[in-house]
Amino acid sequence: MNKFITFILAVLIMNMAFTAHNVAKAEKLGKEEALAIATDAYIYGYSLITTEVTRVQMTNVDKVEELRAPMGQFINVKRYPPADYRGVSAPNADTLYSLAWIDLGEEPQVFSHPDMGKRYYLFPMYSLWMPVIASPGSRTFGEKAATYLITGPGWEGEVPEGMEQIKSPTRYVVLLGRTYADGTEKDYEIVNALQAQYKVVPLSSYGKDYTPPTPKVDPNPGFSMTDKPQKVIIDMGTKGYFDMMTDLMCKTAPPAEEDASILANMAKIGIEPCKPFDMNSLDPAVQEALKDLPETALKKIEAGHASLGTMVDGWQITKGLGEYGTDYMKRAVVAAFGWPANLEKDAVYPYTEVDSSGATLTGANKYTLTFPKGQTPPVDGFWSITMYEIDKGWWFVPNALNKFTVSPRNDLKYNDDGSLTLYFQNESPGADKESNWLPAPKGSFIAMLRMYWPKEGDPSILNGTWTPPTVQLVQ
Repeated sequence: MNKFITFILAVLIMNMAFTAHNVAKAEKLGKEEALAIATDAYIYGYSLITTEVTRVQMTNVDKVEELRAPMGQFINVKRYPPADYRGVSAPNADTLYSLAWIDLGEEPQVFSHPDMGKRYYLFPMYSLWMPVIASPGSRTFGEKAATYLITGPGWEGEVPEGMEQIKSPTRYVVLLGRTYADGTEKDYEIVNALQAQYKVVPLSSYGKDYTPPTPKVDPNPGFSMTDKPQKVIIDMGTKGYFDMMTDLMCKTAPPAEEDASILANMAKIGIEPCKPFDMNSLDPAVQEALKDLPETALKKIEAGHASLGTMVDGWQITKGLGEYGTDYMKRAVVAAFGWPANLEKDAVYPYTEVDSSGATLTGANKYTLTFPKGQTPPVDGFWSITMYEIDKGWWFVPNALNKFTVSPRNDLKYNDDGSLTLYFQNESPGADKESNWLPAPKGSFIAMLRMYWPKEGDPSILNGTWTPPTVQLVQ
């Protein structure tokens, strides 16, 4: 009997043994205690529900169309978003995305990519709970062609020679790939040719001609296919949310071993894997208190947003993502505001909204950012700074140069003393400085430093021995 089946049997036996006890105990729980348990449970499951809603919304189609594709098929973004793009906040203009949702329910799946040459790439894979389960890329496996066997819960077969096994604790996995592109048409074509070779096939079809089957579109998936996940989740209500959560936890996404404590607490009010949530078993006062749980829990998650990182010289620096353990609040915050997030060893994205005096950055002023000699961002991959205007989200700034980032690919000009000065302002600082210029909007803005594959030895942003310099107002 494999470990997965053993786990499921243990859960079912535990449910049968404690159901009557828990129902009786639930009736005795006070409103405040029951509400606290339910709130913790809601936060615990938020990443799971967010990822599942996103999966269904992106895969409930019969063919690849823009940012949607059936399970097991790649979505390849072939160009950077235009200046007027208003889809996903804080868009990227460094790497082209390639995304695939993978179903491990029937058999393992094989993911392969070609030799990437000297080009930076990253293929992090996430379980339904949202942690990174593997991060193939330039940092971990180098540039050579590679083949990975992705296996689901309880699989104990033999790994074919030449494949690297990646074990997923959940039936579904999302692969969110990034491939560097310099933004020119010539380079786009090279990257697009690489993207066309990213493949996912069932193990039984590996090495054979394979055409993905045309899936049936579910006309009634149970929630909106167009609303944002946050709204979909709110609209589920308390019972709908916990019913989806306990159903997913039964076989699709079994809880981790370290979740035993919170599972025991959740069971006190009848929230258990493989069982619908029976709100009627709770005291009427508790039932009434739980009606607003989706809204109150989301507000608590929103309040946790600021705790994700630390402020250093005006820069918000967030690390420690992609691995959460029992920090369910951090996981929920990332699910709500930064789904799904890279490991810090792969990328760190400090950003700033203020100058050295703490005043808000605005295109009405002119600013400089100067890296002393030898102190540009320490990375083994590459770095860039992206400009965003703030308008109900973070968006590219339309400008005559169609330039949204500044980085070494712009043939930056260094000062005579070896330092590097960048210019953040609305109007050009002069033709001789435009390579170092990041065009700003007329209103408020933020600057985001993207550091891909940050160095681990001193100096390093990972251990705090390197931090970005402050943004200086030009008087």
